[in-house]
This record gives sequence, structure tokens and C-alpha cells, in this order.
Amino acid sequence: MLANNLMSVSTGRGSNSLQNRNSQRSTLLKVVILGDGGVGKSCLMNRFVSNHFDEHSFHTIGVEFLNKDIEINGEAYTLQIWDTAGQERFKTLRTPFYRGSDICLLTYAVDDKTSFRNLTLWRSEFLKYANVQEGSTFPFIVVGNKVDVPESERQVYMEEAQAWCSENDNPPLVETSAKDATNVEAAFGAAVDAWARLEARLERPLVEDTVDLSKQQSQHRTSCCMPISGTE
Repeated sequence: MLANNLMSVSTGRGSNSLQNRNSQRSTLLKVVILGDGGVGKSCLMNRFVSNHFDEHSFHTIGVEFLNKDIEINGEAYTLQIWDTAGQERFKTLRTPFYRGSDICLLTYAVDDKTSFRNLTLWRSEFLKYANVQEGSTFPFIVVGNKVDVPESERQVYMEEAQAWCSENDNPPLVETSAKDATNVEAAFGAAVDAWARLEARLERPLVEDTVDLSKQQSQHRTSCCMPISGTE
């Protein structure tokens, strides 16, 4: 499932090119990438930010981050992307960085069934340490990386990942390859789109939840001296 976004990406780290081209201020979003070690979190970040792929990159130790300026649907954003170590021994180093996150990418490798099964643990850990009260209202996105592997090595298929998403508040699902750049920009674009949609819902109260008390009272009163205002 991919979001249909109009997205342009600036070159370089922390570039101000979008702000120079647009009169509106850029929205800063903190993006955390979570997942087991070896699923390609650093490769995804580096491919997105600098269009670079290092097949021999080492596991992240602790936490590192890069900035990227993008434009989606005419809106300018600065993504502060945090790549966290996937190994359990680095848990105390990474969890303080969960707080204040706007978006979380839950990442697994399609050739690693264990990394897929651990998505539930990563989601729970994030909700706990990010102090998010309601997981269904937080913009998660699920990323299945390494779709470049031979079909014979694939262990997790789209249908299984979609079923997991259905059981966990239906976050967007994107399959990617940091190695050949498949859907990498689409994944981050879908993440920002999920955030923007959530913000729009929070800013626009649901009219259908309003109760019209005047209709209930009309059965018992012939006149009304106290106006009742509904929520717009």
C-alpha cells in the first residue's frame, strides 16, 4: 500500500533550499526508525537522505540522525530522522530518544521472519518509552525492506504483513529496497502523509458525534427559553 503523494526532495543534509523556494515555514518532524539489527535501517536512512548505499555498513551503535528537507502536496517539511540500534544491549541508549517523536517507522526484512515477528515488541517498546497514551492515533508506518532478495529467500509476504497491520490499527505498509532504492522515497512520503492526515483529523472535530438535545426536549416542552448550541 503506497500513498499517492506529490513529493520533491532536496539534496544534501539539512538543506534550506525548500525554505528559500517557499514562503511558508518548514514543519519539523522527528522520525524514528525501529527494527531488529541488520534489517537495513541505516541503509534506508542513507539512501533517502543522500541516495547512497553501503553494502558493507556496520550496525548502528547507539543512535544517530540526519536531516532531510522535502515537499509533499505543496507543504515543506524538515525530517529529523533518528536511526536507533536494534540490538537489545543498546536499549538504554535508544529509548530516551523516543520521546517527542512525530512518526515511527517499524522496519523488518522480508528475508528475516524473526525481524517481522518482533514488530509487535518494537511497537510496544515505542509506545511505552515515547509515553504515547493511545497507539491507534500515532502515525506508525510498517516498512518491509530488502525486496531485492531472490524470491526463494523471502520469508515474509505482503499478505502476512497486511494481516499484521490490520490487527494493529492499520498503519501504512510499504515494501522497500535500500539497495536499489525501490520505494524508499515512497515510504518516507507515506509516513509524512500519515502524520498530516492525523493532524487534519485532530484539528477537525467530528460533527456526527454531536448530540442534538433540542430534539429530545421537544417531546416534553412546548417552548424553550434556554438556547442549546451544538459543537461545530
